[in-house]
Amino acid sequence: MEVASLLLLFILVILAVILLLRLSSRKDAGTSESALLFQQQVDALRGEVNQNLKNTADTLVTSLKNTTDVVFKSLQSTTETVNQQLTTVTAQLSSVTSQLQNNTGQMGSRLDNAAKVIQDVQNKLGELGHATQEIKELGQSVSKLEEMLKAPKLRGGLGELLLEDLLKQVLPANAYGVQYRFKGGQAVDAIIRLADRLVPVDSKFPLENFQKMLGAKSEQEKKSSARLFRTDVKKHIDAIAGKYILPDEGTYDFALMYIPAENIFYETIIKDESFPDDEGLQTYANSRHVIPVSPNSFYAYLRVIALGLKGLQIERSAKEIFQNLELLGTELRKFNDVFETLGSQLNNAKNNYDKADKQLAGLTEKFKTVQSIPDSGDKKQLDAFPS
Repeated sequence: MEVASLLLLFILVILAVILLLRLSSRKDAGTSESALLFQQQVDALRGEVNQNLKNTADTLVTSLKNTTDVVFKSLQSTTETVNQQLTTVTAQLSSVTSQLQNNTGQMGSRLDNAAKVIQDVQNKLGELGHATQEIKELGQSVSKLEEMLKAPKLRGGLGELLLEDLLKQVLPANAYGVQYRFKGGQAVDAIIRLADRLVPVDSKFPLENFQKMLGAKSEQEKKSSARLFRTDVKKHIDAIAGKYILPDEGTYDFALMYIPAENIFYETIIKDESFPDDEGLQTYANSRHVIPVSPNSFYAYLRVIALGLKGLQIERSAKEIFQNLELLGTELRKFNDVFETLGSQLNNAKNNYDKADKQLAGLTEKFKTVQSIPDSGDKKQLDAFPS
Protein backbone atom coordinates (compact mmCIF):
# COMPACT_ATOMS: atom_id res chain seq x y z
CA MET A 1 0.00 0.00 0.00
CA GLU A 2 2.93 2.42 0.72
CA VAL A 3 4.44 1.71 -2.78
CA ALA A 4 1.12 2.48 -4.44
CA SER A 5 0.86 5.76 -2.53
CA LEU A 6 4.37 6.81 -3.58
CA LEU A 7 3.62 5.88 -7.19
CA LEU A 8 0.43 7.96 -7.17
CA LEU A 9 2.30 10.91 -5.67
CA PHE A 10 5.01 10.60 -8.33
CA ILE A 11 2.41 10.55 -11.12
CA LEU A 12 0.75 13.67 -9.71
CA VAL A 13 4.09 15.47 -9.66
CA ILE A 14 4.75 14.52 -13.30
CA LEU A 15 1.30 15.69 -14.32
CA ALA A 16 1.89 18.96 -12.55
CA VAL A 17 5.21 19.43 -14.37
CA ILE A 18 3.51 18.61 -17.71
CA LEU A 19 0.78 21.12 -16.96
CA LEU A 20 3.32 23.82 -16.16
CA LEU A 21 5.24 23.05 -19.33
CA ARG A 22 2.05 23.33 -21.42
CA LEU A 23 1.22 26.64 -19.84
CA SER A 24 4.72 27.80 -20.56
CA SER A 25 4.43 26.55 -24.13
CA ARG A 26 1.37 28.71 -24.73
CA LYS A 27 3.33 31.78 -23.76
CA ASP A 28 6.25 30.93 -26.09
CA ALA A 29 4.25 29.66 -29.03
CA GLY A 30 5.81 32.38 -31.16
CA THR A 31 8.65 30.24 -32.35
CA SER A 32 8.32 26.77 -33.92
CA GLU A 33 11.73 25.75 -32.72
CA SER A 34 10.68 26.12 -29.11
CA ALA A 35 7.52 24.16 -29.76
CA LEU A 36 9.47 21.34 -31.35
CA LEU A 37 11.91 21.25 -28.48
CA PHE A 38 9.06 21.24 -26.01
CA GLN A 39 7.39 18.37 -27.84
CA GLN A 40 10.58 16.36 -27.77
CA GLN A 41 10.98 17.01 -24.04
CA VAL A 42 7.41 15.98 -23.38
CA ASP A 43 7.84 12.73 -25.36
CA ALA A 44 11.04 11.93 -23.55
CA LEU A 45 9.41 12.65 -20.21
CA ARG A 46 6.41 10.54 -21.13
CA GLY A 47 8.60 7.61 -22.09
CA GLU A 48 10.54 7.92 -18.86
CA VAL A 49 7.33 8.05 -16.84
CA ASN A 50 5.93 5.00 -18.61
CA GLN A 51 9.14 3.07 -18.05
CA ASN A 52 9.13 4.02 -14.36
CA LEU A 53 5.49 2.99 -14.05
CA LYS A 54 6.18 -0.33 -15.70
CA ASN A 55 9.21 -0.98 -13.46
CA THR A 56 7.19 0.00 -10.39
CA ALA A 57 4.32 -2.26 -11.41
CA ASP A 58 6.66 -5.17 -12.04
CA THR A 59 8.30 -4.59 -8.68
CA LEU A 60 4.91 -4.42 -6.95
CA VAL A 61 3.70 -7.63 -8.67
CA THR A 62 6.90 -9.46 -7.70
CA SER A 63 6.58 -8.21 -4.12
CA LEU A 64 2.95 -9.31 -3.96
CA LYS A 65 3.83 -12.71 -5.39
CA ASN A 66 6.63 -13.22 -2.86
CA THR A 67 4.34 -12.08 -0.04
CA THR A 68 1.60 -14.45 -1.21
CA ASP A 69 4.05 -17.36 -1.33
CA VAL A 70 5.27 -16.60 2.19
CA VAL A 71 1.70 -16.30 3.43
CA PHE A 72 0.61 -19.60 1.86
CA LYS A 73 3.70 -21.37 3.19
CA SER A 74 3.01 -19.94 6.67
CA LEU A 75 -0.63 -20.91 6.38
CA GLN A 76 0.29 -24.46 5.30
CA SER A 77 2.75 -24.80 8.20
CA THR A 78 0.16 -23.40 10.60
CA THR A 79 -2.47 -25.82 9.27
CA GLU A 80 -0.12 -28.78 9.76
CA THR A 81 0.66 -27.60 13.32
CA VAL A 82 -3.06 -27.25 14.11
CA ASN A 83 -3.77 -30.70 12.67
CA GLN A 84 -0.99 -32.22 14.76
CA GLN A 85 -2.27 -30.51 17.91
CA LEU A 86 -5.84 -31.55 17.14
CA THR A 87 -4.62 -35.14 16.64
CA THR A 88 -2.80 -35.00 19.98
CA VAL A 89 -5.86 -33.55 21.75
CA THR A 90 -8.10 -36.18 20.15
CA ALA A 91 -5.78 -38.95 21.34
CA GLN A 92 -5.74 -37.48 24.83
CA LEU A 93 -9.53 -37.19 24.85
CA SER A 94 -9.81 -40.82 23.70
CA SER A 95 -7.46 -41.89 26.49
CA VAL A 96 -9.43 -39.87 29.05
CA THR A 97 -12.69 -41.35 27.73
CA SER A 98 -11.30 -44.86 28.11
CA GLN A 99 -10.10 -44.09 31.62
CA LEU A 100 -13.50 -42.59 32.46
CA GLN A 101 -15.20 -45.77 31.29
CA ASN A 102 -12.87 -47.92 33.40
CA ASN A 103 -13.31 -45.66 36.41
CA THR A 104 -17.08 -45.70 35.91
CA GLY A 105 -17.00 -49.50 36.00
CA GLN A 106 -14.87 -49.45 39.15
CA MET A 107 -17.21 -46.93 40.78
CA GLY A 108 -20.20 -49.11 39.87
CA SER A 109 -18.52 -52.11 41.50
CA ARG A 110 -17.64 -50.05 44.57
CA LEU A 111 -21.19 -48.76 44.84
CA ASP A 112 -22.55 -52.31 44.58
CA ASN A 113 -20.23 -53.44 47.39
CA ALA A 114 -21.19 -50.40 49.46
CA ALA A 115 -24.89 -51.15 48.89
CA LYS A 116 -24.37 -54.74 50.09
CA VAL A 117 -22.54 -53.53 53.20
CA ILE A 118 -25.29 -50.98 53.89
CA GLN A 119 -27.92 -53.72 53.52
CA ASP A 120 -25.99 -55.92 55.98
CA VAL A 121 -25.77 -53.01 58.42
CA GLN A 122 -29.51 -52.39 58.10
CA ASN A 123 -30.20 -56.07 58.76
CA LYS A 124 -27.97 -56.01 61.83
CA LEU A 125 -29.68 -52.85 63.04
CA GLY A 126 -33.02 -54.60 62.62
CA GLU A 127 -31.78 -57.53 64.69
CA LEU A 128 -30.45 -55.10 67.27
CA GLY A 129 -33.85 -53.38 67.45
CA HIS A 130 -35.54 -56.77 67.92
CA ALA A 131 -33.10 -57.69 70.68
CA THR A 132 -33.70 -54.30 72.35
CA GLN A 133 -37.45 -54.99 72.31
CA GLU A 134 -36.85 -58.38 73.90
CA ILE A 135 -34.71 -56.74 76.59
CA LYS A 136 -37.52 -54.30 77.28
CA GLU A 137 -39.98 -57.19 77.63
CA LEU A 138 -37.46 -58.98 79.83
CA GLY A 139 -37.25 -55.92 82.09
CA GLN A 140 -41.03 -55.94 82.43
CA SER A 141 -40.90 -59.64 83.35
CA VAL A 142 -38.28 -58.91 86.01
CA SER A 143 -40.53 -56.21 87.44
CA LYS A 144 -43.38 -58.72 87.62
CA LEU A 145 -41.02 -61.21 89.26
CA GLU A 146 -40.15 -58.70 91.96
CA GLU A 147 -43.82 -58.46 92.82
CA MET A 148 -44.01 -62.25 92.98
CA LEU A 149 -41.04 -62.45 95.34
CA LYS A 150 -42.82 -60.29 97.92
CA ALA A 151 -44.93 -63.28 98.93
CA PRO A 152 -43.52 -64.97 102.10
CA LYS A 153 -44.01 -68.52 100.85
CA LEU A 154 -44.50 -69.92 97.36
CA ARG A 155 -44.79 -73.62 96.76
CA GLY A 156 -43.47 -75.19 93.59
CA GLY A 157 -42.56 -78.54 92.20
CA LEU A 158 -39.63 -80.61 93.47
CA GLY A 159 -36.50 -82.04 91.95
CA GLU A 160 -34.99 -82.21 88.56
CA LEU A 161 -38.20 -81.90 86.55
CA LEU A 162 -38.93 -78.48 88.02
CA LEU A 163 -35.31 -77.44 87.48
CA GLU A 164 -35.34 -78.48 83.82
CA ASP A 165 -38.74 -76.87 83.31
CA LEU A 166 -37.47 -73.54 84.68
CA LEU A 167 -34.42 -73.72 82.43
CA LYS A 168 -36.62 -74.35 79.39
CA GLN A 169 -38.89 -71.43 80.26
CA VAL A 170 -36.13 -68.84 80.50
CA LEU A 171 -33.02 -69.88 78.59
CA PRO A 172 -32.47 -70.88 74.96
CA ALA A 173 -31.63 -74.54 74.38
CA ASN A 174 -27.96 -73.85 73.65
CA ALA A 175 -27.50 -71.97 76.93
CA TYR A 176 -27.98 -74.93 79.30
CA GLY A 177 -27.65 -78.68 79.58
CA VAL A 178 -28.95 -81.40 81.88
CA GLN A 179 -27.12 -84.38 83.37
CA TYR A 180 -23.77 -82.92 82.37
CA ARG A 181 -20.92 -85.38 83.02
CA PHE A 182 -17.43 -84.30 84.05
CA LYS A 183 -14.19 -86.10 83.31
CA GLY A 184 -14.25 -87.80 86.71
CA GLY A 185 -17.54 -89.48 85.83
CA GLN A 186 -19.76 -87.44 88.18
CA ALA A 187 -22.88 -85.95 86.60
CA VAL A 188 -24.42 -82.67 87.74
CA ASP A 189 -28.16 -82.17 87.34
CA ALA A 190 -27.75 -79.12 85.07
CA ILE A 191 -25.23 -76.61 83.83
CA ILE A 192 -25.71 -73.09 82.50
CA ARG A 193 -23.40 -71.93 79.72
CA LEU A 194 -22.44 -68.36 80.43
CA ALA A 195 -19.88 -66.84 78.08
CA ASP A 196 -17.21 -69.52 77.73
CA ARG A 197 -17.65 -71.16 81.15
CA LEU A 198 -20.20 -73.29 83.04
CA VAL A 199 -22.37 -72.72 86.12
CA PRO A 200 -23.18 -76.07 87.83
CA VAL A 201 -26.69 -76.48 89.30
CA ASP A 202 -27.55 -79.27 91.77
CA SER A 203 -31.14 -80.17 92.70
CA LYS A 204 -30.55 -83.18 94.99
CA PHE A 205 -31.61 -81.71 98.30
CA PRO A 206 -31.84 -83.80 101.55
CA LEU A 207 -35.49 -83.78 102.68
CA GLU A 208 -35.75 -86.73 105.10
CA ASN A 209 -34.76 -84.93 108.30
CA PHE A 210 -36.58 -81.83 107.12
CA GLN A 211 -39.83 -83.82 107.00
CA LYS A 212 -39.08 -85.23 110.44
CA MET A 213 -38.51 -81.73 111.74
CA LEU A 214 -41.87 -80.62 110.41
CA GLY A 215 -43.63 -83.69 111.90
CA ALA A 216 -41.97 -83.47 115.34
CA LYS A 217 -44.45 -83.49 118.26
CA SER A 218 -42.18 -82.01 120.89
CA GLU A 219 -39.77 -79.09 120.90
CA GLN A 220 -36.84 -81.35 121.80
CA GLU A 221 -37.61 -83.71 118.94
CA LYS A 222 -37.91 -80.73 116.59
CA LYS A 223 -34.52 -79.35 117.62
CA SER A 224 -32.90 -82.74 117.22
CA SER A 225 -34.33 -83.17 113.74
CA ALA A 226 -33.31 -79.60 112.85
CA ARG A 227 -29.71 -80.32 113.96
CA LEU A 228 -29.58 -83.43 111.79
CA PHE A 229 -31.09 -81.51 108.88
CA ARG A 230 -28.42 -78.79 109.21
CA THR A 231 -25.76 -81.49 109.18
CA ASP A 232 -27.27 -83.02 106.04
CA VAL A 233 -27.37 -79.63 104.33
CA LYS A 234 -23.72 -78.88 105.19
CA LYS A 235 -22.66 -82.28 103.85
CA HIS A 236 -24.62 -81.61 100.69
CA ILE A 237 -22.95 -78.20 100.35
CA ASP A 238 -19.51 -79.86 100.74
CA ALA A 239 -20.41 -82.46 98.13
CA ILE A 240 -21.49 -79.80 95.64
CA ALA A 241 -18.30 -77.78 96.21
CA GLY A 242 -16.06 -80.84 95.87
CA LYS A 243 -17.75 -82.55 92.92
CA TYR A 244 -18.97 -79.74 90.68
CA ILE A 245 -16.83 -76.62 91.20
CA LEU A 246 -14.08 -77.57 88.76
CA PRO A 247 -12.49 -74.49 87.12
CA ASP A 248 -9.99 -76.75 85.33
CA GLU A 249 -12.94 -78.26 83.45
CA GLY A 250 -14.45 -74.91 82.54
CA THR A 251 -16.73 -74.16 85.49
CA TYR A 252 -16.93 -70.91 87.40
CA ASP A 253 -15.67 -70.93 91.00
CA PHE A 254 -19.20 -71.20 92.35
CA ALA A 255 -22.24 -73.48 92.01
CA LEU A 256 -25.99 -73.21 92.60
CA MET A 257 -27.78 -75.41 95.14
CA TYR A 258 -31.39 -75.63 94.02
CA ILE A 259 -33.87 -76.05 96.92
CA PRO A 260 -37.08 -77.38 95.32
CA ALA A 261 -39.70 -75.53 97.39
CA GLU A 262 -40.10 -72.06 98.82
CA ASN A 263 -41.10 -73.35 102.29
CA ILE A 264 -37.98 -75.50 102.48
CA PHE A 265 -35.80 -72.58 101.39
CA TYR A 266 -37.46 -70.38 104.01
CA GLU A 267 -36.94 -72.83 106.83
CA THR A 268 -33.40 -73.69 105.73
CA ILE A 269 -31.92 -70.29 104.87
CA ILE A 270 -34.21 -67.51 106.07
CA LYS A 271 -35.43 -68.94 109.37
CA ASP A 272 -32.14 -70.44 110.46
CA GLU A 273 -32.22 -69.07 114.01
CA SER A 274 -32.58 -72.20 116.08
CA PHE A 275 -28.85 -72.36 116.79
CA PRO A 276 -27.66 -68.78 117.36
CA ASP A 277 -24.23 -69.94 118.53
CA ASP A 278 -23.61 -72.01 115.39
CA GLU A 279 -22.58 -70.78 111.95
CA GLY A 280 -25.60 -70.12 109.73
CA LEU A 281 -26.19 -72.26 106.64
CA GLN A 282 -26.12 -69.21 104.37
CA THR A 283 -22.74 -68.15 105.71
CA TYR A 284 -21.40 -71.70 105.47
CA ALA A 285 -22.63 -72.04 101.88
CA ASN A 286 -21.00 -68.73 100.94
CA SER A 287 -17.69 -69.87 102.39
CA ARG A 288 -17.85 -72.95 100.13
CA HIS A 289 -18.87 -70.85 97.07
CA VAL A 290 -22.26 -72.55 96.92
CA ILE A 291 -25.29 -70.31 96.40
CA PRO A 292 -28.66 -71.63 97.71
CA VAL A 293 -31.59 -70.75 95.44
CA SER A 294 -35.33 -71.32 95.69
CA PRO A 295 -37.65 -71.73 92.67
CA ASN A 296 -38.43 -68.00 92.68
CA SER A 297 -34.92 -66.75 93.33
CA PHE A 298 -33.56 -69.27 90.79
CA TYR A 299 -36.05 -67.90 88.28
CA ALA A 300 -34.71 -64.41 89.03
CA TYR A 301 -31.12 -65.64 88.57
CA LEU A 302 -32.07 -67.22 85.27
CA ARG A 303 -33.68 -64.00 84.10
CA VAL A 304 -30.55 -62.07 84.96
CA ILE A 305 -28.44 -64.69 83.19
CA ALA A 306 -30.73 -64.51 80.16
CA LEU A 307 -30.35 -60.74 80.20
CA GLY A 308 -26.57 -61.20 80.30
CA LEU A 309 -26.75 -63.60 77.36
CA LYS A 310 -28.82 -61.07 75.46
CA GLY A 311 -26.19 -58.47 76.28
CA LEU A 312 -23.47 -60.76 74.93
CA GLN A 313 -25.53 -61.34 71.79
CA ILE A 314 -26.01 -57.59 71.38
CA GLU A 315 -22.28 -57.09 71.91
CA ARG A 316 -21.51 -59.63 69.19
CA SER A 317 -24.07 -57.98 66.90
CA ALA A 318 -22.57 -54.58 67.68
CA LYS A 319 -19.11 -55.91 66.84
CA GLU A 320 -20.42 -57.25 63.54
CA ILE A 321 -22.06 -53.90 62.86
CA PHE A 322 -18.83 -52.04 63.61
CA GLN A 323 -16.92 -54.47 61.38
CA ASN A 324 -19.41 -53.84 58.59
CA LEU A 325 -19.12 -50.10 59.21
CA GLU A 326 -15.32 -50.36 58.98
CA LEU A 327 -15.74 -52.33 55.75
CA LEU A 328 -18.10 -49.66 54.48
CA GLY A 329 -15.58 -46.99 55.46
CA THR A 330 -12.89 -48.86 53.53
CA GLU A 331 -15.13 -49.08 50.47
CA LEU A 332 -15.95 -45.38 50.76
CA ARG A 333 -12.26 -44.51 51.03
CA LYS A 334 -11.53 -46.59 47.92
CA PHE A 335 -14.43 -44.90 46.12
CA ASN A 336 -13.06 -41.50 47.21
CA ASP A 337 -9.63 -42.39 45.80
CA VAL A 338 -11.17 -43.39 42.47
CA PHE A 339 -13.28 -40.25 42.48
CA GLU A 340 -10.26 -38.02 43.19
CA THR A 341 -8.31 -39.75 40.39
CA LEU A 342 -11.22 -39.15 38.04
CA GLY A 343 -11.36 -35.48 39.07
CA SER A 344 -7.62 -35.08 38.44
CA GLN A 345 -7.95 -36.65 35.00
CA LEU A 346 -10.87 -34.38 34.17
CA ASN A 347 -8.86 -31.34 35.28
CA ASN A 348 -5.92 -32.42 33.08
CA ALA A 349 -8.26 -32.89 30.12
CA LYS A 350 -9.79 -29.47 30.73
CA ASN A 351 -6.36 -27.82 30.96
CA ASN A 352 -5.29 -29.46 27.68
CA TYR A 353 -8.53 -28.37 26.05
CA ASP A 354 -8.09 -24.75 27.26
CA LYS A 355 -4.50 -24.74 25.99
CA ALA A 356 -5.53 -26.05 22.57
CA ASP A 357 -8.41 -23.57 22.47
CA LYS A 358 -6.04 -20.66 23.12
CA GLN A 359 -3.63 -21.87 20.41
CA LEU A 360 -6.50 -22.27 17.95
CA ALA A 361 -7.71 -18.74 18.75
CA GLY A 362 -4.22 -17.36 18.10
CA LEU A 363 -3.97 -19.20 14.79
CA THR A 364 -7.41 -17.94 13.81
CA GLU A 365 -6.29 -14.33 14.44
CA LYS A 366 -3.16 -14.91 12.32
CA PHE A 367 -5.28 -16.38 9.55
CA LYS A 368 -7.57 -13.35 9.61
CA THR A 369 -4.51 -11.07 9.40
CA VAL A 370 -3.29 -12.96 6.33
CA GLN A 371 -6.71 -12.67 4.72
CA SER A 372 -6.59 -8.88 5.11
CA ILE A 373 -3.49 -8.57 2.79
CA PRO A 374 -4.46 -7.16 -0.73
CA ASP A 375 -4.96 -9.82 -3.38
CA SER A 376 -4.72 -9.72 -7.21
CA GLY A 377 -7.45 -7.10 -7.31
CA ASP A 378 -4.78 -4.48 -6.44
CA LYS A 379 -2.84 -5.48 -9.58
CA LYS A 380 -5.92 -4.74 -11.65
CA GLN A 381 -6.07 -1.26 -10.10
CA LEU A 382 -2.44 -0.66 -11.05
CA ASP A 383 -3.07 -1.78 -14.63
CA ALA A 384 -5.72 0.92 -14.86
CA PHE A 385 -3.03 3.58 -15.05
CA PRO A 386 -2.02 4.60 -18.59
CA SER A 387 1.09 2.93 -19.92
